[in-house]
Amino acid sequence: MRMDAPVTTPQQRSADTARVDLLLIAEMIAPGSRVLDIGCGDGALLRILADKHGVDGRGIELSQAGVNQCVAQGLSVIQGDADTDLVYYPDMAFDYAILSRTIQATRNPRHVLEQLLRIGRRVVVSFPNFGHWRVRLQLLLGGQMPHTDTLPEHWYSTPNIHLCTIKDFLALCDDMGAHVEKAVALNANGTKLVSMPLSTQNLFGEQAVFLLSR
Repeated sequence: MRMDAPVTTPQQRSADTARVDLLLIAEMIAPGSRVLDIGCGDGALLRILADKHGVDGRGIELSQAGVNQCVAQGLSVIQGDADTDLVYYPDMAFDYAILSRTIQATRNPRHVLEQLLRIGRRVVVSFPNFGHWRVRLQLLLGGQMPHTDTLPEHWYSTPNIHLCTIKDFLALCDDMGAHVEKAVALNANGTKLVSMPLSTQNLFGEQAVFLLSR
């Protein structure tokens, strides 16, 4: 007798296929929190947080297409620019301010991070690590801007204008006086690189997720 496969909802399928950094970010968010997701894209993270953690989520997205996708799912998202529009939010308006794989695409990353630390009690930032060994190897042997899973665009069409390494981001946090509560590097398979020195994480981590506070 044939057994039918269990039916999954679009939200469950979205969570199952989400970027691994989004799932790690979700682990860092306390249930019921008030959250602002900056550069929220199609709303994948907001949907995960709403379904799994019951958060009160808001989003800002630059592209109208992304805003439309979010609104179609019933998510509270407005069109806005992280470089210019965060100044309009009051101090400590959210429990968490999230910037996932977006800081490298902003015009002024330090200013954006300062605003995040002002409006969020905690800040979560994820970014592709330009210090990963594949990036280094492609530059060394090929002499061209690298292509990886987290850096798929050509140099002339990429939105990334301020790429950095894990060491670079740590140095920025130190310079700004931001407290690093947690830092997790992920390899190409999405495995957490735990109990490794910074130099090793910077070499083998394809992307990183930081939990910050003042």
